[in-house]
Amino acid sequence: MTIHTDDATDPAPGSEDTRPVAIVTGAAGALGFAIAARLARGGSRVVLVDRDGADARRAAGDLTGGLADTAAPARAVGYGADVADGDQVRELADWTRDRYGRVDQLVNNAAVSSQHPLSDTGSGDWDAVMAVNLRGPMQLARAVLPLWPAEGGRVVNIVSRTWLSGGPPAYTASKAGLVGLTRSLALELGPRGVTVNAVAPSMVETPFTRGHRSAEEYAAFTARHTAMTPLGRLATPDDVAEAVAFLAGPHAGFITGEVLHVCGGAQLAAAP
Repeated sequence: MTIHTDDATDPAPGSEDTRPVAIVTGAAGALGFAIAARLARGGSRVVLVDRDGADARRAAGDLTGGLADTAAPARAVGYGADVADGDQVRELADWTRDRYGRVDQLVNNAAVSSQHPLSDTGSGDWDAVMAVNLRGPMQLARAVLPLWPAEGGRVVNIVSRTWLSGGPPAYTASKAGLVGLTRSLALELGPRGVTVNAVAPSMVETPFTRGHRSAEEYAAFTARHTAMTPLGRLATPDDVAEAVAFLAGPHAGFITGEVLHVCGGAQLAAAP
């Protein structure tokens, strides 16, 4: 476990600070960082979780510095944890309880990808994807069960349009499974006042989506995705972050069990 970038302006545990507390996983990546920054601009105190503690620290520092001169200065802390590791997830929940006493917003964004076709998908590759993309959100949702305040809260799971269109087997199955988990948790947590929804982006240009593709392969890949999108462009991290902020905010209190596609209409098309 690695804890980084404490913000000294945060009140001591047990104080009457009512600002929401958000946990965002995979927060050192482009998409997770955009989500964390958007929630911070909305007034949340954000725990940026990433498997690499140094990256989590750097992201939290960048977030705080980037919003220092705004009307909603960030309250951010970086925390190193692997969501596939149950012990580390429990330690994260315990630390959040001790520091804040609550969780109001949980965004399960951490993910790994496998582009292998079925013929090249081994059991180790399959298990590694499922451990992060599906077991991780389950473990974290379970670990924070005691931390929801009496008024409830928000869970937002980041899935993918591939759950509709199909794609590489391990990645696609993990995201389709996360849609199923979203719906199951919506039923179970609803009586607690906790809504559970998913955001399904189409392709977002980030280092994650580039993977190991060459420049030529990536250019062709982005061109195919752009061509299949009625709005004629790719999604941006900010597009996704705005959708997450809506579902995690006060205006989505009667929405649960839903999948919000941030695809520019690409959810209507088959896989490219």
